[in-house]
Amino acid sequence: MAKGSLIIPAVLLFTATLFSASLVTASAVSARQTKMANSGSWSGVIVNSTCSADEAFAESPECTKPGVPGAKLALYDDTIRQVYALESQEKVTAHLGDSVTVQGTLQDKTLQVASMEMLTSIGLAVGQKAPALEARDQFGHEQTLDTLKGQHGTVLLFFRSADW
Repeated sequence: MAKGSLIIPAVLLFTATLFSASLVTASAVSARQTKMANSGSWSGVIVNSTCSADEAFAESPECTKPGVPGAKLALYDDTIRQVYALESQEKVTAHLGDSVTVQGTLQDKTLQVASMEMLTSIGLAVGQKAPALEARDQFGHEQTLDTLKGQHGTVLLFFRSADW
């Protein structure tokens, strides 16, 4: 075989090797990006894994009943009515029925728990003064607590979700 005819197979082999290496690198980057995209925090109530989203939404006592055979701990997110399996059960042990925020990664419907903290309260305590507020009303006018204040005070209601 002539010297010139070896150059083409060598170039093809080099190109194929380069292409394979770039596919492996792209695959690793894609996997890392997917993991990062699924990282975050989720808040909800720790329930038994045997509890459905409908049962948790209805606050069934069975969802927070200790010692249910075959049940693991799960997180129920009432904003989207979703129950997530929790991996690393030891990080959530003894929190059945508690409202928590879980930090970690989501894969399928399983949260890999990196950390967890208790939600101590939601909203303001009775009698606590509301922080300054500015928002536009339905007519586009800027409103504040002072502009909304009536003769007998102000009542604000924030409705975060609706179950249609």
